[in-house]
Amino acid sequence: MSHWSILGSGVTGLCVATALADAGEKLEIITSEEHCPASHYAGGMLAPFCEGEGAPEEVVRLGQGSADWWQAHVSGVARQGTLVVAPPRDSMELNRFAKMTQGHEWVDPGSVEDRLAGRFARGLFFPSEGHLDPRKAMQELRQKLLAAGVEIHHGKPSGKMIDCRGIHAAPLLPELRAVRGEMLILQSDEVHFSRPVRLLHPRFPCYLVPRSEGRFMLGATMVESNDASPISARALMELLSAAYTIDPALAEARVIETGSGLRPSYPNNLPDIRYRDGTFHVNGMYRHGFLLAPIVAQNLIQQLSQETR
Repeated sequence: MSHWSILGSGVTGLCVATALADAGEKLEIITSEEHCPASHYAGGMLAPFCEGEGAPEEVVRLGQGSADWWQAHVSGVARQGTLVVAPPRDSMELNRFAKMTQGHEWVDPGSVEDRLAGRFARGLFFPSEGHLDPRKAMQELRQKLLAAGVEIHHGKPSGKMIDCRGIHAAPLLPELRAVRGEMLILQSDEVHFSRPVRLLHPRFPCYLVPRSEGRFMLGATMVESNDASPISARALMELLSAAYTIDPALAEARVIETGSGLRPSYPNNLPDIRYRDGTFHVNGMYRHGFLLAPIVAQNLIQQLSQETR
């Protein structure tokens, strides 16, 4: 039986570890005390059809299996769809989004989310999509791995290495680049949504994702930069403006957290499995970590099985 050392405990590392454990492999996870994974700041949307607006067709095709994987491994997966809206001045953005995506239907947004009644004339509803709370999902995967006897520690690796460290593996992967994302978390006892709401804007599209206890994740910027410093004032103002556009009552919400992270991305914005100098590198998730990490992990298991045979 192989002994694998997974480097990194973000969503990619945890999905690879879970896939290996499901396959009966012996493994350990090596974590970092210094680095917080980009997936800590993720929205947790399982929205393959919406991603079709700007992502390759491969993302749409592969991502359709992610909600089933997550539902089989963690609790709290909500499959209530995604609602896409735009302010009246940007209504043409809805037409453009509809032409570039599939799996949607035109709706009165108020018929899907009561709080939007009268605020938006029309919207696109993607009924098959879902979402989850990324931090709770990763914690649940960790707990299940620990219960299965997987050791998670900060020490030296003792097995064959699978590097899932995201942007922190860039020194070994020259093609990898960072894409900065900024987000914030709001808390409101007045506002309630059952599904993610995407607000289209020609310059600054964003999304609002409901979580438990009246919390909402609002994100996320896309900046070609390796700057990991705290959120900028401009991004904060733009995000809050978008929240107000979706529901003015969010002006009274409390900002309980802000954050920024660096998404690891290859030139084609698609994840890849690469083998170099005795190490497998699973990386390049871009903005599709929770959507594609389970599928890429399964592909890795198939690749390892074929090589073993």
